Amino acid sequence: VQLQASGGGLVQPGGSLRLSCAASGFTFGRYAMGWFRQVPGKEREFVARIGWSSSATYYADAVKGRFTISRDSAKNTVVLQMNSLKPEDTAAYYCAAQEITERDYTYWGQGTLVTVSS
Repeated sequence: VQLQASGGGLVQPGGSLRLSCAASGFTFGRYAMGWFRQVPGKEREFVARIGWSSSATYYADAVKGRFTISRDSAKNTVVLQMNSLKPEDTAAYYCAAQEITERDYTYWGQGTLVTVSS
């Protein structure tokens, strides 16, 4: 099982980044996918989630209206489009997979670092 996140980097406030997470080793269509972020010294926090059928999306209040989560079942990929970035969005971003019968996320990827700074 592998969740390979990419797309992080340094961006100025107000800019955009597109994070991708490539999934392999499990049946992608049976999993909801989520993005989380963590700043050193703080707890990991939820950012966004998309259901297994792509029909349901959820966002943290802090990113609602600025971030968009989507999935491509043909490519086994989940994308987080981040617009109007703010310095407080700086964090390591992680993708995760939640099997449809489970409450907790089953698989986690490595983080990709997003830095928003002028």
